Amino acid sequence: MNLLSRKPTVTTDSVPYTGLWPAMLTPLDAALDIDIPAFAAHAKALLAAGCTGVTPFGTTGEGPSFSVAERQAALDGLIAGGVPANRILASTSCAALPDTVALVRHAVRAGVRGCLVLPPFFLKGVPDQGVVDFYSQLVAQVDDARLRIVLYHIPQVSGVALSREVIATLLQRFPGTIIGLKDSGCQRADSLVFAEAFMPSLQVWVGNEPDLQTLGDRGALGAVSGVGNIAPQLVMRLVQGTATPTAAADQQQVLDLLAILLGAQGLTAAFKSTMATLTGHDGWRRVRAPLVALDDGAHAKLAAQWQAFGTDRLR
Repeated sequence: MNLLSRKPTVTTDSVPYTGLWPAMLTPLDAALDIDIPAFAAHAKALLAAGCTGVTPFGTTGEGPSFSVAERQAALDGLIAGGVPANRILASTSCAALPDTVALVRHAVRAGVRGCLVLPPFFLKGVPDQGVVDFYSQLVAQVDDARLRIVLYHIPQVSGVALSREVIATLLQRFPGTIIGLKDSGCQRADSLVFAEAFMPSLQVWVGNEPDLQTLGDRGALGAVSGVGNIAPQLVMRLVQGTATPTAAADQQQVLDLLAILLGAQGLTAAFKSTMATLTGHDGWRRVRAPLVALDDGAHAKLAAQWQAFGTDRLR
């Protein structure tokens, strides 16, 4: 099926930007290539659990470790495997503008709900004007009215921050195209500043799960979350803020959960080890270099911690 030539069967505006869009883990086969059937099955399981949509190839999904061709083929495979295109927020971040353009153009033509886009992240210390130019050239080169962009702020990983001035300029220049900000800077004070400055015209999705309730109380309506891979119901409750009957218990539960994950060597490797434990499929442990999978001893230790924690608490 050639998805590049296929028109979407739904408009991009038919699914709301609310709820949980998990930052999907990417399963790999024995050759360390993307296991597309397992990828689609994971996405459909998340949707069946109540998630609004899914976000492939973000940071948790090792996105920049895969080539443009691999990500295009995997996106096509998700859709061919039964994942509705308009329930996909495709992370299309690359260091080179032409690669980002290629991924965004492909995703938009496939009918995705939107694209999550980092600023170019190899060169550091670039001025705000350079970041604005990057997004402006991206919009111009894709040249498609269906394009919806969620800006991605994760400076501790990318090394390139999105300033308020950059965000304000892009909002003014591209109203209706720049529709969200995923703030994974993990600084609650900064997240609140973004929310105060730009919501409700720009949806702010905080990527740090302990901050979800705080942002929910400020009007945030959704999350792009790595924890959503293993505990989607918990994350969906956190998004609702502190007004829910289980709010205090949920907040403590996510803190306890993250303490287990962060105690292992490498967060993505720990997530994938956890998926292997929860599903019984050891292949989930595989990661793409330069990440390193947990060794057998570390995997067994993490599995024991989840058993003590109570895997039923992740449901």
